[in-house]
Parts: sequence; C-alpha cells; structure tokens
Amino acid sequence: MDKKELRAKIITARNRLCAEELRRKSEAIAENLFKMPAYRKSKTVMFFLTFGSEVKTLPMVEETIKMGKQALAPKALKNTRKMVPSLLLDLEADLEEGNYGIPEPKAEALRPVDPKTIDLLMVPGVGFDMKGNRLGYGGGYYDRFFEHLRPDVPLVALAFELQIVERVPVEEWDRRVDYLITEQRVIKF
Repeated sequence: MDKKELRAKIITARNRLCAEELRRKSEAIAENLFKMPAYRKSKTVMFFLTFGSEVKTLPMVEETIKMGKQALAPKALKNTRKMVPSLLLDLEADLEEGNYGIPEPKAEALRPVDPKTIDLLMVPGVGFDMKGNRLGYGGGYYDRFFEHLRPDVPLVALAFELQIVERVPVEEWDRRVDYLITEQRVIKF
C-alpha cells in the first residue's frame, strides 16, 4: 500500500471514533505521557495541536503549563513550510485557527523560542509501525523542523492503537520516533 492509500485507510478508521472514545483514549495517552521519566525531567515541551480526530493535546498542554514547564506549539509558515516554536501562556488568548484548520499561536501572541531549548517534542502522524517509523500528513513541516533540534531530543508520537500498522513506507530522510504512546502502552524504540 502506498503512503496516500495508507493515510486514507488510517484516517478513515480514526474518524470512526466517537467524541467520547477520543476523549477517553486521549486521557489515557496523557496519563501515560505524564508518567514517562523523559517527560517528568523535561523543562520545555513542544506539542502538536490537535487537528480533526487526532489525539486531543490541548488538555496536555494546559497540564504542562500548570506543572510549571514551558509548553510550546508550532506556528506554521505556509510559504516556506517551516515552523516557529512559540511559548504558550494562556491557550484561550494565545491560539486561533491557523493553516489547514489547525490551532496555532496568534501573530500577536507569538513568542518564538529557540528550538535548541526543547527537551521533548510531541510529533503528529497518521500511522506508525513497530520500528518507530512515522507516516506524516505529507507536508514535511516536522521533517524540516527536526534538523533544528538538539540530537538528543526525544521524538514522541501520540497516537491511538488503531494507528499502528505492520509497515510504514519510509524515505531515506525520514526520522524515526523514539517513543510511541498509545492509550494502552508506551513503546520505546
């Protein structure tokens, strides 16, 4: 199955989850994240912000802020396909609907942060395999962003069990995730 077909198949399955299932499974994923030693020792955590039927990350961002950590979210620059990590202080005041319908920091609330200060990065994805390979949405934003991080920064995929497939097609430039957190488990690669 090629990337396009695999994306469509997984997104269709994910879209079948009802609002209550999305909430419940996302809460279980948050619980698993908050128990991780890498999360507990981190000071600056960057999250992807939820789009469609993805894992609900906004409650995780709020909890991260309450814990006294720096919570960041990306501002996508559509013309260059780059992302600017921005510090979040107040989700209601700081966010608006951005490119592709994804919440992102408002221009007036943009607080750029050096990517080298990020301790942990949550990455979105459509599908994942048991080798840590990630099938993204095809825009390449995260693939470009990875090169700006310190090499020791763990990449953490937040996904539902139904997003795990036997094999994700990969390119030579694709970077594997270090952790995959689902509603049932934490997998370290």
